[in-house]
Amino acid sequence: MIYSFAMNEALEARARLHGALAEPHRLAIIDELAHSDRSPKELAERLGIATNLLAHHLETLESAGLVRRFVSSGDRRRRYVRLERQPLESLDLPTTAPAGTVLFVCTHNSARSQLAAAMWTHRTGRSATSAGTHPADHVHPGAVAAAKRIGLDLGDAAPRRLDSTDGTDLVVTVCDRAHEELSPLPDWLHWSIPDPAASGSRSAFDQVIADLGRRIDDLVS
Repeated sequence: MIYSFAMNEALEARARLHGALAEPHRLAIIDELAHSDRSPKELAERLGIATNLLAHHLETLESAGLVRRFVSSGDRRRRYVRLERQPLESLDLPTTAPAGTVLFVCTHNSARSQLAAAMWTHRTGRSATSAGTHPADHVHPGAVAAAKRIGLDLGDAAPRRLDSTDGTDLVVTVCDRAHEELSPLPDWLHWSIPDPAASGSRSAFDQVIADLGRRIDDLVS
């Protein structure tokens, strides 16, 4: 069989992908990132991997286009690792969608967590709530407008303080600052989503909608 240059490039990309995954620790990293962003420190602790070895594995995965490392929008000294899902569309990633209540948490409970809870309930028919570590006085008008554009109503929503996670089947932090302020339990998920209120633009809120939609679909599909 004669391969064209373009096909050879595709084969090389596939070979890099399979090569990057041909190691148990790296597969464990991919599984861990399937539904949650994690800091390198969290990955090392959760997987029992030495930090220098983890750095090597992350570099290999990043070179293959499987993960992306980025700076926290909370504590700028921290970094997070995110799975790049597109190269893995042909692989079966673990599903951890809970059957009970989901609690979404951000700092002010005025945009991201409110949108996440509303979208979760709308898309799954399952119960969801939201809370903030430092709740604002009201839900951001940009979040209300963004929700309305996809047929959801946040008109009666009000920010509330996170007092307890008791009775919740899954906690998802959707803000770096809240994630870093709290002491997440091992089964919590983290979605590193920039605060749309920083710019207040329509596009920033619509980007949050798009990001949350992908995350929710990935978790429940």
